[in-house]
Amino acid sequence: MSATASGSVLLAMSTPPYWHCGRTVRTLSLYMLAGCLPVVVMAIWNWGLPAARVMALCVAVSVATEALCVRLMGREQTVDDLTAVCSGLLFAFLLPAAAPWWLAVLGSVVCITLGKMFFGGLGASPVCAPLVGWAVLAVSFPLLMDPNAAQLDTAFVDPLVRLKFFGAHAAASLPLSDLLLGRQINGLGAGQVLALCAGGVFLVGCGAARWQIPFGFFLGIVGMAALLQMTDPAQNASPLFHLCTGSTVLGGFFLATVTGTTPLRPLPMFLYGLLAGFLTMAIRKYGVWLDGVPFAVLLANLLTPYFDMIRPKPFGGRLP
Repeated sequence: MSATASGSVLLAMSTPPYWHCGRTVRTLSLYMLAGCLPVVVMAIWNWGLPAARVMALCVAVSVATEALCVRLMGREQTVDDLTAVCSGLLFAFLLPAAAPWWLAVLGSVVCITLGKMFFGGLGASPVCAPLVGWAVLAVSFPLLMDPNAAQLDTAFVDPLVRLKFFGAHAAASLPLSDLLLGRQINGLGAGQVLALCAGGVFLVGCGAARWQIPFGFFLGIVGMAALLQMTDPAQNASPLFHLCTGSTVLGGFFLATVTGTTPLRPLPMFLYGLLAGFLTMAIRKYGVWLDGVPFAVLLANLLTPYFDMIRPKPFGGRLP
């Protein structure tokens, strides 16, 4: 409010929100990168410099792609909000450490162009951008995206392959410590279970991720895995095994909670995560994809508008 020379009062109008918590997109991105830091360290520890090369390449290409897209669209540059860095790093976590350089470049370009900028940029995409890049590569280059085929010179094993083809007894012989510390064939960051748990708890604690989504996601996996194990213990592993293998922890804490792709209210968030968990186990058990987490999260993303239709009843009234 200000006064003119004649003494009349002018009211300056602005757009909402009028009350701001102080957090910015850049702040949330910094939280995400801090949560990813333990995963980066463990990935380099287990896979060496090839993992560092893939992560650096994916981040650099993602940032360059977003900068180019924003320039072509005639908009103000947005790379300083660090969301492209987060997308590139999460995409790299899904790749094998031995992925060729051109595969990382192509996937990062697809991740930003089709997964983010095609829909209008941050907050406009209905699906998780890193999973779009992964899905395109998984369908187009399945052999190169298969960690078992890409990483032949390692003593690690793929626990989901062992479960799929040799049964629960063979899967149960794997030491739990190896699964927790990332000594398993997987995406370079997807298998670092303890590091992902530490980063995920940090994200939930600082409010960068809502706890209802990972809680529902893990509950869906545990419930479905327990049900399958009760029906056929010889062919179905324990819920703990499924929590520690594949991209389960990465999906629950990092991929399923990407801003703009999730419901807005607590109950829909929980149901969204629960559905993604059930779909993960259904794909692992009955589908051709061993992991199931990426496609399960993508399908749940597409159903987010329907979850948002679940609204609380107004006090003293009825929903229209």
